[in-house]
Amino acid sequence: MARLLIHVEGQTEEGFVNEVLRDHLVAKGYHAVEARIVGNARLRERRGGIRAWSSVKMDIARHLKQDPSCVATTLVDYYGLPQSEGRAWPGRAKAATAPAAEKARCVEDAVLADLTAAMGGRFDARRFIPFVVMHEFEALLFSDCAAFSRGIGRPDLESGLQEIRDQFSTPEEIDDSPVTRRSAWRGCCLGMRSRALERSRYWKSGWRVSGQSVLISMGG
Repeated sequence: MARLLIHVEGQTEEGFVNEVLRDHLVAKGYHAVEARIVGNARLRERRGGIRAWSSVKMDIARHLKQDPSCVATTLVDYYGLPQSEGRAWPGRAKAATAPAAEKARCVEDAVLADLTAAMGGRFDARRFIPFVVMHEFEALLFSDCAAFSRGIGRPDLESGLQEIRDQFSTPEEIDDSPVTRRSAWRGCCLGMRSRALERSRYWKSGWRVSGQSVLISMGG
């Protein structure tokens, strides 16, 4: 099977791909799985942001042209996609008024159409499979609160994490607004400084352990 390039938002997602998804996907048949950070982090206008689609599109198109046999996808969160004129991702504005269950697909379809047009008539659209997460990656850790709390070395936080999780129908809905986004639930509910948590070995262990639960919940 082909080489798979996963275009990610930042280092957290890059680590998730390299330490959790890679082995899983190679076992499914891909001969190589590699993460590509979407743009240069130092060029981002704000922490956690994503570069303009025009720039990201150039990166993905270049990777697809460099290796005609590879397949590309994305791992970016809907909440952080640029919406301002000149930087907007295709479908993001339309998705704002779509039902929650259709928002990600709205962007995925528009991104696929735009990239396919840019690649030209001979491009096989099956080589690009965009994936948009609702919403920030860290919300996926709530797929298994027990594993999450054990992974970060704080099993005492399981009940608090579960209380947050129970307020939403799916983990992906947790970061759907500035009130529920990760800065809020980390600062108020975990009682830890987010930077210290992110830099600690427990943070990586947390998403590594919970990542296995994500794969299981995705059916594979």
